[in-house]
Amino acid sequence: MTPPSSTPPFDAPFEGDLGADLELALRIADAADAASMDRFDAADLEVSLKADASHVTEADLATERAIRAVIEVERPDDGVFGEEYGVTGDSNRQWIVDPIDGTANYLKGIPMWTTLIALSIDGVPRVGVASQPAIGRRWWAATGLGAWTNTPSGAPKRLAVSTVDTIADSSVSFQSIGQWRDAGKLDALERLTSSVWRDRGYGDAWPYMLLAEGRLEFVAEFGVKEYDIAALVPIVTEAGGRFTSYDGHDSLSERSSLATNRVLHDPFLALLHSP
Repeated sequence: MTPPSSTPPFDAPFEGDLGADLELALRIADAADAASMDRFDAADLEVSLKADASHVTEADLATERAIRAVIEVERPDDGVFGEEYGVTGDSNRQWIVDPIDGTANYLKGIPMWTTLIALSIDGVPRVGVASQPAIGRRWWAATGLGAWTNTPSGAPKRLAVSTVDTIADSSVSFQSIGQWRDAGKLDALERLTSSVWRDRGYGDAWPYMLLAEGRLEFVAEFGVKEYDIAALVPIVTEAGGRFTSYDGHDSLSERSSLATNRVLHDPFLALLHSP
C-alpha cells in the first residue's frame, strides 16, 4: 500500500504512544547497520544496474532483507515499502525503508550514506530513524516524542532547528544543479542562491539532519521517492521544522521535498515561486 494522495499535515498531532514503535525502529537500524557495514568498502563488492540505470549493490539487498526480517517477526501485520523489494502487506501502518540512501557514495567507499527507516500511519510518517554507521551518527524521532541524535559521550541530544528569521542570513542545501535543471527550476535556484548567506549541495539525507540540528535553514530536492524522504519528515518536524513538497503540499508522492526551520518556510516558498 502506498500513502494516500491526500493526507493530514505531516506535523499533525497523533493520539497514541509511539514509544514502542520508535524503540523497534532503533533496533531495526541496529540490524541494518550490521548488514550494511559488513560489506562497506569491500574490494569485491557486487554492483549491478537497475532498470532505471541506478546502481544497486549486494549490501542494499542484504540490508533491506535484514530490515524486513525484524519487521516480519515484530510487526507481522504491518506493511512494508522498501526501495529494493517493493510493497508487501496492506495496512494503514506501513514501514517505508531505504536500506542505503546514497548508494553511489557507498560503492565508492565514501562514508556519507544513510539507512532510512520510517513508520507511516494513515499516510503520515510518524516514526523516523536515519542511521549513518560509517561515521557513527544516528538521528531519530517520533510524533510527540521529540527528535534526537547520538553524541560522542553516548548520551542522546535533543534536536532543534535554528531561529534564523531572514533569508539573507540563511544557509541552504540544494542537493545538485542537475536536479534543478532537470526539473526546469534553474531560475528558481538562481533566485535562491542569490538571496541567501551560504549555499552548498551536501547531498542525500545528511542536509536534512543538519537542518534538524539547527545548522541549515533550507533543504530542497527533486526526483525523490517515498522511501527517500519518509524517515526525514518526523525528524525535521519534531525538531521544530516544516517539511512539504516543493509546492508546499503535505505529500510523500510528489517527487520533491522542501524542508525549512519553519519560520522561513513561507518566505522560501514565495521566493521560489515568484514570477
